[in-house]
Amino acid sequence: MRKRVVITGIGGICGLGTDAASIWNEMKAGRSAIGQVVGADLHQLKVQVGSEIRTLPEHGLERRRLVTMDRFSLLAIIAAKEAMRQSGLVVGQDNTYRFGATVGVGVCGWEAIEENYRALLLNGKNRADIFSVPKVMPGAAAGQVSMEFGLRGPVFGVTSACSSANHAIASAVDQIRLGRADVMLTGGTDAPLVWGIMKAWEALRVLSPDTCRPFSADRQGLVMGEGAGMAVLESYEHAVARGATILGEIAGVGISADASDIVAPTVEGPEAAMRFCLADAGFNPEDVDYLNAHGTGTKANDQIETAAIKRAFGDHAYKLSVSSTKSMHGHALGASGALEMIACIMAIRDGVVPPTANYREPDPDCDLDVTPNVARERPVRTALSNAFAFGGTNAVLAFKAV
Repeated sequence: MRKRVVITGIGGICGLGTDAASIWNEMKAGRSAIGQVVGADLHQLKVQVGSEIRTLPEHGLERRRLVTMDRFSLLAIIAAKEAMRQSGLVVGQDNTYRFGATVGVGVCGWEAIEENYRALLLNGKNRADIFSVPKVMPGAAAGQVSMEFGLRGPVFGVTSACSSANHAIASAVDQIRLGRADVMLTGGTDAPLVWGIMKAWEALRVLSPDTCRPFSADRQGLVMGEGAGMAVLESYEHAVARGATILGEIAGVGISADASDIVAPTVEGPEAAMRFCLADAGFNPEDVDYLNAHGTGTKANDQIETAAIKRAFGDHAYKLSVSSTKSMHGHALGASGALEMIACIMAIRDGVVPPTANYREPDPDCDLDVTPNVARERPVRTALSNAFAFGGTNAVLAFKAV
C-alpha cells in the first residue's frame, strides 16, 4: 500500500510578507506586492518593476555562514526555519538519517555572479570571492538547509526553471513513498531581481512594464519576484505517531514534458501533467474545487493554460475556481510553486479562494472563472497547483484536506 504524505509545517517569504500567515492574509485581500524595485541597481533597463522583499526578518545566522551563501539560499533557510517551527520537529541522532531536503531553484546565485563580475571587470580585482562556487551552485540552498538543521537523509537541489519548486516537492514525496525518508523539508527559492537576469528577461520581450494581469485581455506580460516557500512533509503514519498537527495532504503529482520548443509551451504537455496528477491522486475532474494556475500574465501562456485546463477537466473546467497568485507575488521562478503551495494549503484550511489581482478585461480565450480581484469563500476540499516551464517541463501537485 502506498504511503500517504502529509504537510505538518509551512514557511514563506516574498514581497507579500515575511511569513506564511502574512503572505496568505495579503493574498486573501488581493493586494499586489508589485512595484518599483529599489533594492537593486536596474539602471538602463526598460522594465524596473518587480515583487521585492524590502526588509529581511531576523534570521539568526552568523556572519561566517552568511559569507558562504547567496541570497536565494538565505531565503530558503528563513522559510525553512518557519516551517520547522510549525511542525514541532526536532532533529537528533535517532532521525537525522531519515530526514532529508529537496529545494528547487530556477536561476540560483546571480547576486554573487554579478558581484564577481563587478569586482573583476570593473574594479580591477585579480581573483573572485573564495566562496563563489558554493554560493552559485544550484544545489546550494538544499545543502545550506541540510546543514542548518542537521539533515542527513536524501538531500539534493532540483532545477527545472519555473517548475523547479513543484518538481522538488514531487521528489520529496517520492523519497517518502519509496521509504528512503520519513520526513522531507522541501520547496523552492529564487532571487532574480538583479541586473543581468532582468536584462535577459527583458530581451525575451515578455516582461510587463507596469504590473501582472493574468487572464485579463489587456495583460502585457509577467513580472519578476523573489522569495522562498518551504514545507515539512511526513508520512501520515509518522505524523500521527508523534501527534503532529496535519495541515493537509499531498494527494498526487503529475509530471510531463512537451518535448517541443525551448520557450513555447504546448497544450498537450500541461494537459497530460494535470491528467497524470488527477490519476495519481485518485481524483475525478469533478473532485477538484480550486486550481492555482501557472498564470504568468503573458498572452500565449494564459491562453494555452486555459485550453489545457478545459481539455483535462472537460465540462468541470467551468465549475472550477481558478486564480493566479503571481498577480500578487510576481513570478518568483524557482520559488513560485512553493508560494503557490502555501496558497493551496491555506485555501483548503480557510475555505477561501485567493483572487487574480489586477484583472480588468475579460478575454474570450481565457473564459474560466479566474476569481477576478476579490477572494471568494467556498468549501475547498481539494486543490491543484500548476507549474509549466521553459524547456517544456511540467509539474502539477494535488492537495486535499485530511
